[in-house]
Amino acid sequence: MIKLERLQKVIAQSGYTSRRKAEQLIVDKRVKVNNQIVSELGSQVGPDDIILIDDKEIVAESKVYYMINKPKDVLCSVSDDRGRKVVVDLIKEEKRIYPVGRLDFDTTGLLMLTNDGDFTNAMIHPSFEINKTYQVVVDKFITDTMRFKLERGVLLDGEKTLPAKLVVDHFDKKKQYSQVTITIREGKNRQVKRMFEAIGCKVISLHRSKVAFMTLEGLAIGQYRKMLPSEISRLIQLAKSGDRK
Repeated sequence: MIKLERLQKVIAQSGYTSRRKAEQLIVDKRVKVNNQIVSELGSQVGPDDIILIDDKEIVAESKVYYMINKPKDVLCSVSDDRGRKVVVDLIKEEKRIYPVGRLDFDTTGLLMLTNDGDFTNAMIHPSFEINKTYQVVVDKFITDTMRFKLERGVLLDGEKTLPAKLVVDHFDKKKQYSQVTITIREGKNRQVKRMFEAIGCKVISLHRSKVAFMTLEGLAIGQYRKMLPSEISRLIQLAKSGDRK
């Protein structure tokens, strides 16, 4: 059976432009499929269809995959209208890549980037629940009661978070701070910070050290590397199987 996909998605996955801009190109009647103008956003195409933009055929880019140890004060985006540094500026790659999920502006650590939409969806879609591990410093001594609350789940926007795993690595009752390692299976907006806020703690620093089995071994802050084919296939398999390790 031939697999059909939305035209704007195929254009975006080719690396030509973003999906939103692809939609505008379609509306503006600048896109042809098999030499016929297509202006309906719901249009679907198959693998043998020829797509032209301004009468030039688009060719799908080869897929690329990177991981970076994201520095602080870098935006997880491909551009910023306020002139802030964005993470794609740190990677020398001619293809149009984008972050897989996001880390906050002031959060450091493991971030993947790619031009593969299917891979991105497998990594961030809520149904796959890939484990993500963070090193966190908070402004309170974490009591057993606080730890149990985080592990069992706290309410965010009226929904209870999935059970987490938390280990207190170091604490100082006198200075009132704790260093902890927390592993979660979701990716809600500002989730880790909000989880600690829910138990009365403020996050002082946040660093993502691990995604599934992927670690930052050998990568200093700001450094990046291409991901291995074996790593990519294993991550996809973990997502499909529901094994979160």
